Amino acid sequence: MNRITREELKKKIDRGEDFKLINCLDGWMFRAKRIPGSIHFEGLKHALGTLDPKEEVVVYCSNFGCTASVLVYQQLVDHGFQNTWHYPGGVADWEDAGYPLEGDSVGRMDQTHN
Repeated sequence: MNRITREELKKKIDRGEDFKLINCLDGWMFRAKRIPGSIHFEGLKHALGTLDPKEEVVVYCSNFGCTASVLVYQQLVDHGFQNTWHYPGGVADWEDAGYPLEGDSVGRMDQTHN
């Protein structure tokens, strides 16, 4: 499995590299909090019908213990995706680094504690 660290992912995003960043969580979790620029699919069929197997793809979910992105990674590889990466730390690791997030619940906790 090809893994990418949060620092490597942050550099890719900051450089504006052309890749698809896929949040593998449920739709409501995607809407609540995600890494900026992330996309979401309702299922494998939707993803396979939208993505190009030749493009670079990075998958992630909530944290190191979450397996959703591992499953999606394997399904993409099984369907011929050759430039696929897994960010195992997910949203929690990204947030721990103080990197920006987007979504409906981002900033709400800060507002309630001020």
